[in-house]
Amino acid sequence: MDVLLILFGILLLISGLICCVLPVLPGPPLCFAGMLLLHFSPRFEFSFTILLIYGILTLTVVIIDYLVPAYGVKKLGGSKYGIWGSTIGLFVGLFFFPPLGMIIGVIAGAFIGEIIKGQTTQTALVSAAGSFLGFLFGTLLKLILCVLMIYQTIIQLFN
Repeated sequence: MDVLLILFGILLLISGLICCVLPVLPGPPLCFAGMLLLHFSPRFEFSFTILLIYGILTLTVVIIDYLVPAYGVKKLGGSKYGIWGSTIGLFVGLFFFPPLGMIIGVIAGAFIGEIIKGQTTQTALVSAAGSFLGFLFGTLLKLILCVLMIYQTIIQLFN
């Protein structure tokens, strides 16, 4: 049983890291689930504080990951139409064309939203670029968090 916990925990950590770049499943929750599984094995024992901090960080990064493309649209001068378009595009892409659909959906949604509002193609492209930059920022946050969780696990292994 202990070997299974360790194997599944390590598999979840690795899967979580991969899913940060290939958004098939949410990476940070997978990494956190891996840490939890490892915590229940006799070899790994994370403190309550560490688990609580990583749990809060995981929830925060997941929420930020969904909000940051819309924020990118807004920062580069996009309208509410672009923000709504990027958000709708994210969810449409997530459910219909994963994993690349999320990226395409965010960009296309922001672009279409701005075109519907009557913006020029140039303005719509800038808004779409903002949503893409936001998406990249969210991906970077997820990668950093997953790497930190893996690092914490490695440290725990050698203690």
